[in-house]
Amino acid sequence: MVNFDVERIRDIAVIAHGGAGKTSLVEAMLFDAKAIDRLGRVEDGNTTTDYETEEITRKISITSAPAFCDWKGYRLNIIDTPGYINFIEDTKGCLRVADGAVVIVSAISGVKAETEKVWKYACEYEIPRIIFVNKMDKELASLEMAIGEIEKSYETPAITLNIPIGAGDSLMGVIDILDMKAITLENGQVNTGDIPSDMAVVAEDYRKKLIEKIAESDDALLEKYLEGGELTRDEIEKGIRSGSLTRRFIPVVCGSATKNIGIHQLLDAILLCLPSPLEKAMISPIRGKNPKNSNDVERKPREDEPLSAIVFKTIADPYAGKLSLFRVYSGVLKADSTIYNPTQAVKERIGQVFYLMGKKQVPAQKVGPGEIAAVAKLKDTITGDTITDETNPILFDRIRFSDPIISFAIAPKTRGDEEKVSTGLHRMLEEDPTLRFHRDEETKEMILSGMGQVHLEVTLERLKRKFGVEVIMKTPKIPYRETIKAKANAQGKYKKQSGGRGQYGDCGIEIEPLPRGGGFEFIDKIVGGVIPRQYIPAVEKGIVEAMREGVIAGYPLVDFRVTLYDGSYHTVDSSEMAFKIAGSLAIKKAVQDARPVLLEPIMKVEVITPDEFLGAVIGDLNAKRGKVQGVEPQAGGNQKIMVIVPMAEMLTYANQLNSLTSGRGLYSMEFSHYDEVPGHLAQKIIAERTASKKEKQE
Repeated sequence: MVNFDVERIRDIAVIAHGGAGKTSLVEAMLFDAKAIDRLGRVEDGNTTTDYETEEITRKISITSAPAFCDWKGYRLNIIDTPGYINFIEDTKGCLRVADGAVVIVSAISGVKAETEKVWKYACEYEIPRIIFVNKMDKELASLEMAIGEIEKSYETPAITLNIPIGAGDSLMGVIDILDMKAITLENGQVNTGDIPSDMAVVAEDYRKKLIEKIAESDDALLEKYLEGGELTRDEIEKGIRSGSLTRRFIPVVCGSATKNIGIHQLLDAILLCLPSPLEKAMISPIRGKNPKNSNDVERKPREDEPLSAIVFKTIADPYAGKLSLFRVYSGVLKADSTIYNPTQAVKERIGQVFYLMGKKQVPAQKVGPGEIAAVAKLKDTITGDTITDETNPILFDRIRFSDPIISFAIAPKTRGDEEKVSTGLHRMLEEDPTLRFHRDEETKEMILSGMGQVHLEVTLERLKRKFGVEVIMKTPKIPYRETIKAKANAQGKYKKQSGGRGQYGDCGIEIEPLPRGGGFEFIDKIVGGVIPRQYIPAVEKGIVEAMREGVIAGYPLVDFRVTLYDGSYHTVDSSEMAFKIAGSLAIKKAVQDARPVLLEPIMKVEVITPDEFLGAVIGDLNAKRGKVQGVEPQAGGNQKIMVIVPMAEMLTYANQLNSLTSGRGLYSMEFSHYDEVPGHLAQKIIAERTASKKEKQE
């Protein structure tokens, strides 16, 4: 395998909303660069980068996949990323290691909410971008509309590098604005010729606008242009490259991924407009910390520098073991060597190193700066970890993924498979850092959390396929709480005679509410020894145990204070157990007289929706007992709604929002506080809980 000089490498991620055509575009790029010998189709399930069973079945990218090709003496490392909101965090992880991005915008639907999200990720990592306006072969496709939306949404001027010849079904090719040549596709062959006469004026107008924008970005060029001088081809290319790398404007090319039109111009644009690892290091220096002393460390993308790399993705395979995908930033990683992982503070043995072409593995003896590769069976290394040289270590910041927004309770279909479920899911957690899995001590349920219902459904499909265990998924129980709204007093007396030594414990308590979030307080005001010192902790223990089981509906009791002020004892029959039971009896009595209420978790929610769906989304949130806290306009004709909503109303919100916004809405959610459940709903919850307990007892 040929190793390329770092100046001749391009590490790019292909990003966009779901259904924009990312996988088809990557397939066309690989085919035109002769990295593959047939052009696969998503519809046929035979593309290079969508190879997982679930991707083929659903016809969407679920997980990112790397591939590579050579174009005009350059190595292009390409990552095909997911675009659907359930899987978009994987895209974030890939952008962490990319130097540039190709953003796809549909010539029909324009910029969508998911595109905005991945665009923001690219901004966070300071990644230069070019845009490919796809689906120019579709009815109603419009390059002008797409460019207008791009400039409005991203608040950056666009420069157009090619324009379509024909439209819709009659799309024949594109006009290269730099060379002023027509590039057409006939019988699978790319031909270069003269611009059709009926398009000469339009092409000349686009070229004029292109040169004007380039001239405006450089004082010397502007002066030359205003004095009537023509810019040379070299000056134009330098201007395009400079403006793209500094993100002063966005280069745009157009075409059709499925018809393989405009792909050569896109590949050329990647070389011209996107940075090498060396140039990217000038834009965003490679910096980290020395794990030994926390001093700042900087690396250069050179082979003679100490090794530094980031593991950006993990693939779990029950047969081949764990596969770790990494990007090298400096130094050289060799097969059959030992590396150091400062994130976990462990050494790891590297066996074979290989490049990935989708699922195909291509062996490599070594990989250097800017290269993306994989290694199998690292024991302790996970996604986000740094790989480095032990004698000259560096520790990079971890990739930060969003917290899950939806949870479901799961249970194995076959009794006794709990251990297999747990083992399989923990392997899948290594692969997907946006998943969470735990056993709820309160409800005794296994809880799986993720970025949406489809995310969890796909996870369980893969669990069945890879680890042979089936589970059922159901809505999890809401973690309600109980509390009180008034003071109350009660006596708890436990007296039992059964021949021989009896049991006797007696306590008097007062309970009163604390502010929300106040927890539990126990105050001992016993005087005169009416309860001996050794029995007072037992009273508190009895109260605490009763709190966990609740009083009105079996949910934990919170936010109240107990004052122990009276009691009595028997010199022979009293015991810790008797006073523990007395404490439990006392709290149960007192709560009944203290206006007990049910509390529910309230979530802080942010919803992003296109303008046209704002009213419908707010109306739906109001119907869910939501309280809108504010609305803020966002770029691209979107609105952000800040709202607090009960958790019980949000368990399946991902599906509802998709339906309301035609799949263009996004939301994030985090816990805010507990608040009182309205009376009529509380009665229903208590009745259902009581019936459930009774059913279990029978």
